[in-house]
Amino acid sequence: MRFSPGGSVFLWGQGCWEPVAMGLLRLLRRPPVPWARSPARGSPLRAQHSPPCRPSGGRPYKAVIFDMGGVLIPSPSSVAAEWEARNHVPSGTIIKALVAGGEKGPWMRFMRGEMTAEGFLQAFGTQCSEMIKSPVPVGSFFSLLTSGQVAKQFSVMTEAINRIRAEGLKTAVLSNNFYLPSGESFLPLDRKQFDVVVESCLEGICKPDPRIYKMCLQRLQVEPAESVFLDDLAHNLKAAAQLGIHTIKVNDAESALKELEIFLGFSLRKIIPNTCSVRKTMEIPRDSLEKYLKNFLGSQAAVSGPLEVLQFSHGQSNPTYSIRLANHHLVLRKKPPGKLLPSAHAVEREFRIMKALRDAGVPVPKVLDLCEDSSVIGTPFYLMEYCPGQVYKEASLPGLEPSQRKAVYTAMNQVLCQLHSVDVKAAGLEDYGKHGDYVQRQVQTWTKQYRATETSTIPAMERLIEWLPQHLPKAQKATVVHGDFRLDNLIFHPEKAEVLAILDWELSTLGDPLCDVASNCMAHYLPSDFPLIKGLSDLDITQLGIPTAEEYFKMYCHQMEIPAAENWNFYMAFSFFRVAAILQGVYKRSLRGQSSSAAAEQSGKLAESMSNLAWDFAVKEGFRIFKGLPTPRLSTRAYGVWASRRPPLLPDGTRSLATASKAAAPKGVLIISPEALSEPVRDLHHRLERFIETHVYPIEQDLRNHQMSEARWTPAPQIEKLKEKAKSEGLWNLFLPVETDPERKYGAGLTNLEYAHLCELMGKSLYAPEIFNCSAPDTGNMELLVRYGTEQQKARWLLPLLDGRIRSCFAMTEPQVASSDATNIESSIREERGGYVVNGHKWWISGILDPRCQLCVFMGKTDPRAPRHQQQSVLLVPMDTPGIKVIRPLSVYGLEDPPGGHGEVLFENVRVPKDHLVLGPGRGFEIAQGRLGPGRIHHCMRLIGYSERTLALMKERVKSRVAFGKPLVEQGTILADIAKSRADIDQARLLVLKAAHLMDVAGNKAAALDIAMIKMVAPTMALRVIDRAIQAFGAAGLNNDSPLAQFFSWARALRLADGPDEVHRSTVAKMELKR
Repeated sequence: MRFSPGGSVFLWGQGCWEPVAMGLLRLLRRPPVPWARSPARGSPLRAQHSPPCRPSGGRPYKAVIFDMGGVLIPSPSSVAAEWEARNHVPSGTIIKALVAGGEKGPWMRFMRGEMTAEGFLQAFGTQCSEMIKSPVPVGSFFSLLTSGQVAKQFSVMTEAINRIRAEGLKTAVLSNNFYLPSGESFLPLDRKQFDVVVESCLEGICKPDPRIYKMCLQRLQVEPAESVFLDDLAHNLKAAAQLGIHTIKVNDAESALKELEIFLGFSLRKIIPNTCSVRKTMEIPRDSLEKYLKNFLGSQAAVSGPLEVLQFSHGQSNPTYSIRLANHHLVLRKKPPGKLLPSAHAVEREFRIMKALRDAGVPVPKVLDLCEDSSVIGTPFYLMEYCPGQVYKEASLPGLEPSQRKAVYTAMNQVLCQLHSVDVKAAGLEDYGKHGDYVQRQVQTWTKQYRATETSTIPAMERLIEWLPQHLPKAQKATVVHGDFRLDNLIFHPEKAEVLAILDWELSTLGDPLCDVASNCMAHYLPSDFPLIKGLSDLDITQLGIPTAEEYFKMYCHQMEIPAAENWNFYMAFSFFRVAAILQGVYKRSLRGQSSSAAAEQSGKLAESMSNLAWDFAVKEGFRIFKGLPTPRLSTRAYGVWASRRPPLLPDGTRSLATASKAAAPKGVLIISPEALSEPVRDLHHRLERFIETHVYPIEQDLRNHQMSEARWTPAPQIEKLKEKAKSEGLWNLFLPVETDPERKYGAGLTNLEYAHLCELMGKSLYAPEIFNCSAPDTGNMELLVRYGTEQQKARWLLPLLDGRIRSCFAMTEPQVASSDATNIESSIREERGGYVVNGHKWWISGILDPRCQLCVFMGKTDPRAPRHQQQSVLLVPMDTPGIKVIRPLSVYGLEDPPGGHGEVLFENVRVPKDHLVLGPGRGFEIAQGRLGPGRIHHCMRLIGYSERTLALMKERVKSRVAFGKPLVEQGTILADIAKSRADIDQARLLVLKAAHLMDVAGNKAAALDIAMIKMVAPTMALRVIDRAIQAFGAAGLNNDSPLAQFFSWARALRLADGPDEVHRSTVAKMELKR
C-alpha cells in the first residue's frame, strides 16, 4: 500500500518510522491521487484541505455561487434573439413577454414551480401573440432553449469551477429554473461540480427574493461576506449585495472570470488536475528556481514567459510541484524543509531508480535532472516531465465496461511483470538494496515498529509475530520491487488499457517480487467502504469483469513463466501484518496529541481488523473479511455445454457449466471463416450445422402450419423434443459470452466473435434459436440475471431459464411515449408496505402470451424527480401475480408469431416483494444497457443467417423454373440479383464480425460505432436480399410454403425492435464527425 499521498515514507530496512505514520494519517483523511492530467471518470477534482483564499482586505472567501442562465449556460435573452431572427419574430418579443406581469406573470410562476410546462407555454404563447398581433410558435423557442445543443455549460466555467474546488472552496448553483414536460427540473449541469444546488422550481422561491439567497448560504454553511455571487441580471445582484454577498456582473464569461480571479487571488484557467496554490509552509524561492531552470533548459527556455508554480494536493512527505516555464511543463519533487533523519525522503534514490528503469524500458516518468545543491530552493530536488494520462482511484473502476476493467487489470499485471523482469546488473542497480532475506528483514522491521508503538495487546498480532518467522519463504528471488504497487500509482493511456507511467518509487528496493503482487491484491480482500483504499470484497467482481486475486496471481505467474507459489497465503498475511503495524503507529502518535483524534480512533480499530485478516490468511481458515464469509455457491447441476460426459468438478463441489475441451480462440484475431475457429469451436459449429440440417429444416413446414392452426398458442411438441436432443448433444446455452460468464458456470464460454458464426447458423431457421435455448427475449433476461441478479433471484429464475423449463418476457415499450428513448418510460414502480406496486400500460411484449412464460422483467419509474437516467428501475414480476391483464396479441404484417406472440398488457396495482428489485432503485437504465450486452448484435448475426438461407432458396428455385423459353437462372436480371445479394451478405457479415471482434478486444463502449453501423446495415440488407428472392419465387414467395414471408416481416420489424434506423444513423454520424 502507499502510506503517503505522494511519496516514499519508508526505505526498506532503514527504519524511518516518522514519515510512514504521517503519510498514513493523511491517507486516512483523504484519498491519494498521483499526478496526472485526468482523474478517474466521475471523480471530481478537489483538494479538501487547502487554505481558504483571502482578498486584499484579508477576509477569507469560502464559497462561490453561480447563476445558471447567462453565467454557466447561454441566457434566455441571447437564445431568444437568435430564435426571433430565425423565425421572423419582432426583436425583443420573447423577453418583453417573459417580464410581463412581474411576480404574478406566467414566467415567474413557471420558475416557482406553480405552472406546468404545458400551462406556461399556453399562457406565454397568448402573451406573445397579443403583443405582435400574430401567432408565435413559442414551443419552438422553448425546445431550443432546453435543447442539449444550446444548454451546454461554457467550458471556461467548467475549468474555473474545477479550479475553485481544487483550492478548497465550496461551489453552488443558484438558479431560477423550471420543470420540463417530463417532470424533471431543467438543470443541464453536472451536479457533482457543486456542493449545493438551489433550484427555484423546487423551492417555490425565485431570485431576487432574499430568502433564496439565505437558503443557499445556510446550506453552504458560510456567511454572506465569505461568498461571491455571479449573475447576469442587475436586480438579482442588488438583492445579493444587500445581504452582504460580494457580487460580479456577468456580461461575458471571460471578463467575469478575470474579475473573480482578483477576488480570489488565483488563476482560474489552464487548470492542472490535483493542484492547488503553493502552501505557505511549502513556498520555494521562485527567482532562484527560474534562474536554475533557464540555465538548465538553455535555448529551450529562451521564450519569455512567467514561471507558474502550483503544488500537487498530494505529495506532502516529499512536496511535489507543477512547474510551467515558457512551453515546458515539468514536475519538481523535493525534500521537505527542516531537520530530517538521514535515510528519510531520499529523492536521490527516486531519481536513480526512475532513470535506470526508463533506460531499461519500464514505463516511468522521464527524469531530467537531479539538483543536490540546497542553495537553489533550500533542499535537494529533481525534475521530471509532466506525464498526462488517466489515473483510476478506485479498484472497482466505476464507469468502465467489464471488458475494459479486465483490460486495465491485465495491463497492470503486465507492467508489474515487466518491472520484475528488469536485469538488475544490466540496469546498474546491483547495489540498490541488500540481496537475500528480504522478507525476513521486513518481518523484523515491522515487528520492531509495532512493539515500539504498542498500546494494548492485540491477540492476532501476537500470533503473527510468532508465526511469520517460522514460515518464511525458503527461496526468494531478488528483483527490483516497487514497495507500493497498486492501481492508483499508475498512469494509463486515456483511450486504451496501456500503462504510461508507474509513480511513487520511494519504497522501492531489491527484494522478493511476490511481496509486490500480494500488496497489489490487497484491495480484493477489503470492502468498498474501507477508509484507506476502496476494496472489492463486497462486490461481484466477476460481473464487473475484474479478475479474482487467484486469477490475477495466476496471470502473473504465467507471464513470468514461474510456477504458482504454494505459500501465497504467507505473502497476503505479511502484507496485512505490515498494514496493521503501521496503523498501530498512527494510533500511538495520535494519543500523544501529534495526530487527528478522529483519524486516531479509526486507525486504532483498523489495526486490529487488519491483524485479524492477516491471521486468517496465516492459518488458512478462510477469508473472514469484514462482512463475513461469502454466500456459498448453489450446489446444482450445470447448465452449460457437454455431450457424452459429465462436466468436471470444481474445487467447491459444483460442476462447471462449460465443456472442458472448450478453448476460446485468441481475441486478437478477426476470424472471418468458421474453418479458422479453434478446434473445439469448429467442432461445435459443424455439429450445430448437422443438427439444423438433419432435424430442424425437415419439420419447418409442420411448425409453420402449427402456427396457423387453432392450437397455435400452445408450444409445438416437435420443438420440445428437439430441445432435449440438443441439450443431450451439447448444443445448449451457447449465447452467454465469456466476458459475462468467465468461469463458464452457465454457458459455453464463447467469445462474441465465435458465437457470431454459430448465431448465423441458427438464424437460417426461425425455430432454431429456441431449440438451442438461444432465443430472445430469454437470452437478454438470462444475461441480466447472470450480471445483476442476487443468488436468490438466480435460484428462482435463472436456473429454470437455463434449463429451458420456463420462458420470460421483457416489458419496456409503451404505447403513449416514444420508447426508443428508454428515459421516456412512464409506468410506475411505487414502494409501499415493504414491497412495490406496479402500474403501467405496455405493448409489443414479446413472449408474454407463451403459456411457459413465468417471468416478466418490468421496467418502470421509481423516482420521476431523480436525474434523467436514474429514474427507472427493473423489477422481476412473476406472471401469476394478480393485476396483469393481457389485452390482445399484436400482429406483424398479419403474423401473430405464436405461441409467444407480442402482447399489449395492463399492469394494475401489481404487488411484488421488495427483494424482486434488480440491483437497486434508479439502476434501470444501466441494467437495460447492460442487458443488451453482447445481445446488442445477436439479431444482426441472425439476419446474416436469414439472408444466407434466403439466397440458397433463391438459387434452388431459379435453377428449377423456366420462363420465356429459358431457365430463370439464365435471365440477366436474376443473375444480377444473385450477384447483388452475395455482395450485400458478405459485406454485412464482415461488419458484424468486426463489431463482435471489437466487443471482445476493446469492449462494448469502444465498439459502439460498429454496433450502430451493423444495426443500421443488417436489417435493410436482409430486406433487399429477401425481396429479391420473393420476386424470383413469384407468388409462392408470399405464402406459408417457405420461410421467406416470415423472414421479411422479421427483418422489417427489426428496423424498429432493435432500435430505429434513425437512432443508429444519428449515432454513426455524430461519432463520425468527432473522428
